[in-house]
Amino acid sequence: MADYQNDDQDEELVSKSQRKRDMDALQDLGKELVELSRDTLKKMDLPEDLLTALLDYKRFTAHGALRRQLQYIGKLMRDVDPEPIRRYLQVIKGESAEHIAWQHLLERWRERLMTDDKMLATFIHDFPAADPQQLRTLIRNARKEQQESKPPKSFRLLYQAIKDLIPEPGAPRDTSSDDSDES
Repeated sequence: MADYQNDDQDEELVSKSQRKRDMDALQDLGKELVELSRDTLKKMDLPEDLLTALLDYKRFTAHGALRRQLQYIGKLMRDVDPEPIRRYLQVIKGESAEHIAWQHLLERWRERLMTDDKMLATFIHDFPAADPQQLRTLIRNARKEQQESKPPKSFRLLYQAIKDLIPEPGAPRDTSSDDSDES
């Protein structure tokens, strides 16, 4: 009966079945990672050995080698905190609430810019990196496309320009182009 007196020790004990489920979950997470492009993997903040193993997986063609490499990736995943990886995968898939809210923000800005000329000054004030001339041109062309019932090329380009200016929360930044903003 003395074994039941120490509750802290009991909480630390994990069944063999639970450990197996946890390892399988990590291996499944590794499967999701190998499906990403090389560039996306390199943008993620992964340990060097895990990144190398993921990139090596892409080189292999034999079924047995792929299976063994996935097991190895699962083993390496045990030493990594999986939550940031899961959040990033949700952002990529568009499943996270942050990502959806960000997309709605982009849509609202585009709608404001399309309906009210004064909003351009507000947008430029909030996002000083914006090119006012480019935005004016895109807004003018998008309005003209809507009036003439043409395909929404400029409407989409306006969305893309806004998307480039408003950073997505939770997404890793491409540090190869600008390291000066990290302070």
